[in-house]
Amino acid sequence: MYLVIDIGGTFAKYALMDAAANIVIKGKRLTPRTNLTDFENVIFSIIEEHVLSDIKGIAISCPGTIDVDTGMIYFGGSFPFLHEVNLKNKIEKKYGKEVFIENDAKCAALAELWLGSVKGTKNSVVLVLGSAVGAGIIIDGKLHRGVHLSAGEVSYILNQINPQTGAAEYFGLICSAVDMVRRIAEIKKLEDSTDGEQVFKYINNNDVEANAIFNEYCINLAAQILNLHYILDPEVFAIGGGISVQPILLERIQGAINEIKNANPLHTANPKVVACKFHNDANLYGALYHFFVSKENTFSL
Repeated sequence: MYLVIDIGGTFAKYALMDAAANIVIKGKRLTPRTNLTDFENVIFSIIEEHVLSDIKGIAISCPGTIDVDTGMIYFGGSFPFLHEVNLKNKIEKKYGKEVFIENDAKCAALAELWLGSVKGTKNSVVLVLGSAVGAGIIIDGKLHRGVHLSAGEVSYILNQINPQTGAAEYFGLICSAVDMVRRIAEIKKLEDSTDGEQVFKYINNNDVEANAIFNEYCINLAAQILNLHYILDPEVFAIGGGISVQPILLERIQGAINEIKNANPLHTANPKVVACKFHNDANLYGALYHFFVSKENTFSL
């Protein structure tokens, strides 16, 4: 058995999983954003509850730029206090268990490469739609990280820039699924601005206000998919994140791609876009796969 922890902005999800990726036990705890001590106390409490003698190791999915060779975290995403913290080493020294850690969006991509919608592809891109946009780029069947570990940080891609001020719109902002849901929830006066299920009821029922925001969202996302297609030319784009469970999302993305191509006849790209197989549990599966690959690479050195 392996203990797998997915550190998210709201919850730290965890599972006991076997080598065949079967989830035996699953749970979650609120993830503190206050300081490093509070954060570590929650992570350590999860480990202490589940670290038994037959646990073979601990796999972690975490926000931030991760040096997978050393375990060092940089920047930390929703947890800025994780910058230059080596969580891998801390846990290994404290509990005597082997630990491997990987970026959360890259874990989602690894899950799809291992057992999901891009399995068997040579080149593919996995886009995870959440508070921003995360990505994993698969080249020659392997996750591509880049020289500075920033390959796949698509949220920083510029969408539009003001030539006078230099101020820019970013892919991660204009294609934030969380922000799109919030905007629709506010205009429809929902009590819970994070209620994605209710928001998509409005979208699926052809509500004019909801669809105006949703269509704009899909056009922006389609434009960036086309941009990435011309740069990387992958076999497939897989769309993940909570909203990817909504069939209308893929339908609208494809419609938006066609709309852009019709309005701009020079475009010849025809990206294939599919939904990810794994949704809320993707990072758990990907973190476990990363553990296996990292351990194998360690043995081969």
